[in-house]
Amino acid sequence: MKKGDIFVILAVLLIVAAALVFWFFGGKAGNTVAVKKNNEILYELPLNKDKTVDLKGNILVIKDGKAFIESADCKNQICVNHKPISKTGETIVCLPHKVLVEIK
Repeated sequence: MKKGDIFVILAVLLIVAAALVFWFFGGKAGNTVAVKKNNEILYELPLNKDKTVDLKGNILVIKDGKAFIESADCKNQICVNHKPISKTGETIVCLPHKVLVEIK
């Protein structure tokens, strides 16, 4: 292996590390929670006001500037186990109910 190869490998690792840091810690806080079902917007709610919304199968909770699915009557519970979201572009999806929760 030559010096140039090592330099290229280190440069790529540095770029990947920077991208991961931005991915986990970057992004700006969102202002709105958009809720879509069957690709139709049901709600656009402010993220700074606490609220609980019954989505007929899913319970969406907005609390302390974050949104999360508190409960769902679907089998796999992936949306319930998803971490709360608060940054622009983050989403929670419930495929059985065709629900998409997105921060804008």
